[in-house]
Amino acid sequence: MNRKGLAILMRTKMRSLFPATSKINQMQLSPGEGNKLLAQQTSASTNTEREFEVVRESMNSAISMNKTEVLDAVLNEFSEGYFSLSSDDRRKLLLILAREYDLNRAQVHELIRQYLGLEIPHAEPTSHEEEGRLAAFYRIEWNLRHALKPMYEVLFERLNTHPGGLKFLCIIRKDILSILEEESLASLRALDSYLKEKLITWLSPAAVELHQITWDDPASLLEKIVAYEAVHPISNLIDLKRRLGVGRRCFGYLHRAIPGEPLIFIEVALLKNVAQTIQEVLWDDPPIPEFEATCALFYSISSTQPGLKGINLGKFLIKRVIDLVKREMPNISTFATLSPIPGYMQWLLSKLASAEISDPTFRENILEPEEESALLDAFTECADGKNAMEIMWNLLTSTNHEWTKSERMISSLEAPLMRLCARYLLQEKKRGKALDSVANFHLQNGAMIGRLNWMANRSEKGLLQSAGIMVNYIYRLENIEENAQSYFSTGYIHSSSDVGCLVEPLKDHEATRDD
Repeated sequence: MNRKGLAILMRTKMRSLFPATSKINQMQLSPGEGNKLLAQQTSASTNTEREFEVVRESMNSAISMNKTEVLDAVLNEFSEGYFSLSSDDRRKLLLILAREYDLNRAQVHELIRQYLGLEIPHAEPTSHEEEGRLAAFYRIEWNLRHALKPMYEVLFERLNTHPGGLKFLCIIRKDILSILEEESLASLRALDSYLKEKLITWLSPAAVELHQITWDDPASLLEKIVAYEAVHPISNLIDLKRRLGVGRRCFGYLHRAIPGEPLIFIEVALLKNVAQTIQEVLWDDPPIPEFEATCALFYSISSTQPGLKGINLGKFLIKRVIDLVKREMPNISTFATLSPIPGYMQWLLSKLASAEISDPTFRENILEPEEESALLDAFTECADGKNAMEIMWNLLTSTNHEWTKSERMISSLEAPLMRLCARYLLQEKKRGKALDSVANFHLQNGAMIGRLNWMANRSEKGLLQSAGIMVNYIYRLENIEENAQSYFSTGYIHSSSDVGCLVEPLKDHEATRDD
């Protein structure tokens, strides 16, 4: 193993060892040390309260201080103090930031009252009196624009220009999102929205650099790829080297404020045809010569910053990668994905469960008559008066996915699971857009649904998410903008005829089919 491989391996191992060592040390305290430990905990609690107040004060100084010569030191003190806080104290501090450093609504109310009391002047003032009235409008509008800016904007702006500040802001937003998952608080939602808008501006395509990640990059960067790969975990260094080698590409967005750490990265396989299983991409050896490739397949897109959730960096990344690959490899004519369907099984099992407890009169039978007959005929020995949907529920929730070990079971479930998957992707919507998060991502970027692939991912994760089904989204260069616009404005979902024919005729404005 070379030095780089050893460095990546050791860092990954050491990261996992340190927390465990800390827990072991805590467990080795003898019973006789109990009173001493209690006293220490009481003292620690007092110290924690004192430390919280210090961090709170440093946050206030970071917002209100005007002495630029000491501002960097104050921001350093605040960021270091924040990282030392427990999750509960971080929550308390963020609520203080959201509520006590919000905009001054009394001032906004008064300015609006003054504004509404003004007499609207002519478009082109003809006298000094009208010129004065117009000046009053400008003055109050200027004051109103500034009054509508919350005080915490100052903190965000100052941190953005501070070394390490952008990464710190991503961590703050990650903590905000974590709190909002447990409790939806209006003030915290407003804080999150404001910070999200700022991050979108600061992370515009012009502010980030597209970088091809190779084995020659520093070990510290490659370690991030191993750690943050979220779709298909990297199993070892050989796997990592293969993903960066011949017939493969990896691209990431880098920002100068977060050096050596991609904000998001995408993995690409160069193939002869659009892959139907993830095994073709990850494990088949050897890769084809690159000059024979006609397809660039995007098989994994991972974000490294949870605090950037909801900020669509991937949209610009995919388009720039397509442009780059097309320019460097004119032989590539097809751009597609092999994507997971993370919400399918959750949706399907909820449908089956609700059908089981619903009144028969109002129960939705999601199976076609021929599918019911096939399931009942195939599993007569375990039917015992159960209907086909109950049989399907039992099979899909069986221990260790037993149904995948029988060709008869796999064959019997293929038709209903593929049809229902097409229904899930094409017809199940949330606020007029695809219910599945990955589908929504690619559709809003201008892709179309090209093909569903049966038993494409037999890993534990693949079976739990989508019964092993994966989907190819196709990016046709000539249709990307049109597809994205129609999906955004009307919810149209473009799909191939192969996918469209799996479901019943769709209602108007639900989906269109492209050959």
